[in-house]
Amino acid sequence: MKKRVLKLSLIVGGALLMLSGCGHSSGASNQNKRTLNLMQTATLTTLDSTNQATLPEFNTLVNTTEGLYRLNSKDQPVPAMATKIVKPTKNGTQYVFHIRKNAKWSNGDPVLASDFEYAWKRAMNPANKPVYTYIFSGIKNADAINNGKKSYKSLGIKAIGKRTLRIQLDHPMTYFNKLVTVPVFLPQDEKFVTKIGTDKYGTNSATTVSNGAFKVTGWTGSNDSYVLKRNQYYWDKQAIKLKQIRYQTVKDANTAHNLFADGKLDDATISGVTAKSLQHNANVKHVDRAWTYYLQVNQRSGQPLQNKKLRQALSLVINRKQLTKTVLADGSKPASSFVSPGTAVDPTTNRDFSAETSFSTKVDIAKARQLWTTGLKEANIKGTVHLTLIGDDQDVTKNVAQFVQQQVQQHLSHVQVSIKNVPDKGLQSLKSGGKFALSQWYWLADFADPINYLGVLQSTNSMNSGQFNDKTYDRLLTQANQTSSQTQYWQYLRKAAQRLHSQAGLIPLYYVHETHLVNHKLKGVAYHVAGETDYTRAYFK
Repeated sequence: MKKRVLKLSLIVGGALLMLSGCGHSSGASNQNKRTLNLMQTATLTTLDSTNQATLPEFNTLVNTTEGLYRLNSKDQPVPAMATKIVKPTKNGTQYVFHIRKNAKWSNGDPVLASDFEYAWKRAMNPANKPVYTYIFSGIKNADAINNGKKSYKSLGIKAIGKRTLRIQLDHPMTYFNKLVTVPVFLPQDEKFVTKIGTDKYGTNSATTVSNGAFKVTGWTGSNDSYVLKRNQYYWDKQAIKLKQIRYQTVKDANTAHNLFADGKLDDATISGVTAKSLQHNANVKHVDRAWTYYLQVNQRSGQPLQNKKLRQALSLVINRKQLTKTVLADGSKPASSFVSPGTAVDPTTNRDFSAETSFSTKVDIAKARQLWTTGLKEANIKGTVHLTLIGDDQDVTKNVAQFVQQQVQQHLSHVQVSIKNVPDKGLQSLKSGGKFALSQWYWLADFADPINYLGVLQSTNSMNSGQFNDKTYDRLLTQANQTSSQTQYWQYLRKAAQRLHSQAGLIPLYYVHETHLVNHKLKGVAYHVAGETDYTRAYFK
């Protein structure tokens, strides 16, 4: 999903045929290959699991660190640090886990139950500037902590022995065992973090320690390439076939294709013209993800898009079908709901939740102009409306931004859209400071439940950069979290999704459909629909 260049046309005739005929050169030439070459689309900025929420961090953490469970190839939780899948007691509100006796950190320290308590409470401590606090909702006292009514120290997690961990919930959570596979629930070596200092932990490979199959090396905190090497202390090291995983930042799809063709990448993500040209290549793999790309809308007081009708007008002029067909051209589909298809089936209706909460994505210029005119009057806005559209510096982000800019300025009057693309660190700063009107962002489901999406837009959620604030929406999600009835739970979620769309709390653009070029010898990769890809059990056949 990156910038397209003319160089592609020069290689399609030769390299395409060569690739489809003989496969990936690196894998073909080395039958005993044990180094896996992967790409990141953005630079890694931190590995502190308490205060990060971007793909480079999550991608790396999934392959270096383990929580209580990990997801298997069928997207089901299996024991990791925990010795078994735990069934709740006390009417579904208590879980007691036993940590493996042979679980160790990459520095040799034992993994203790207290490492989980320490990490989870760090992730709820306001002093650490956490961004994922909402996801703890349902764990005892988490909501009160998020609302500033209780101390983070009161979170319902307690080490009741060296390797025994007790977790208490406010109410039963049917998805709890899947929830704790999310990277924010990873443990941290309390002894190591305390020694390094919380401000330095996870800022480079020397200040990072892992308990998973691999450990990070050669990462300075800002460089575009680093290596994951085998963790000699990993409890299940006999299951690990690779010697190391090499990561490099690649922001351009054509560059990714060229690196793959040269044997320098074993799994390359491509999009746009590059993906379209390679759809019949023997190395292409289509990966379904529960992933929605959308526009965050700044609804802070004094912002023009605080007006609902202006937000609705913007949504109506964007031709999502044209965007996915001509700009992306990688199989991505127009988004008609915030929740992506395939995330979850509503068990009370047997329908895909995304489908039953979808809205029409049909372009309606006449209605949009009417809403825009009325909205400007309601907001008492005169003259030209200046909207800043911010996003990261990937080429695909730039291409989508230009499309949105063209659509808005072509169909609506008295509006000027300026585009600002910056690296991830700068983007997060602009968002947290409210220095935007529209922000390009995405949500890739961490676990297979609609609450994972919808919770992001609650007024108290730290991820709610646009500050969508709707009392009805908040109430519906609170009711969903507190009910023990499956029927009511899904009913509240449906109403919340419909409320979000009616208020244009955000503007969904497309469902991401990943196109990969994969070394045909690469096996054992777990491509998860919800969650990040797990390469720890990968090998070359």
